[in-house]
Amino acid sequence: MAKPKKLNSFKAFYPYYLSEHLHPICRGLHYAGSTFVILVALYAITSNQYMYFWLLPFIGYGFAWVGHFFIEKNRPATFTYPFYSFLGDWVMFKDFLTGQLDKKLKLHNLD
Repeated sequence: MAKPKKLNSFKAFYPYYLSEHLHPICRGLHYAGSTFVILVALYAITSNQYMYFWLLPFIGYGFAWVGHFFIEKNRPATFTYPFYSFLGDWVMFKDFLTGQLDKKLKLHNLD
């Protein structure tokens, strides 16, 4: 999908976001990063070792950016749409966990 000029809502952004995550390995790296973020955050909270919160951006973005630079070979949407991209990652993770991702990919002709 060609990069759109300007996306002014998350509803308009999400199909573009999905189009930048077509390779299953790239999406898998995003899911792994999100899972590790949740686990490390839970560990930090339950162990009262809040210094681990500093790791969360490196874990989440590290996995995702490996997927973009080496698998999809595209530029992460984070650089242009940081908030929408952050939200898109969690919505895509939710869609994957609830079995809705394939439906949404088909809805936007991305399958």
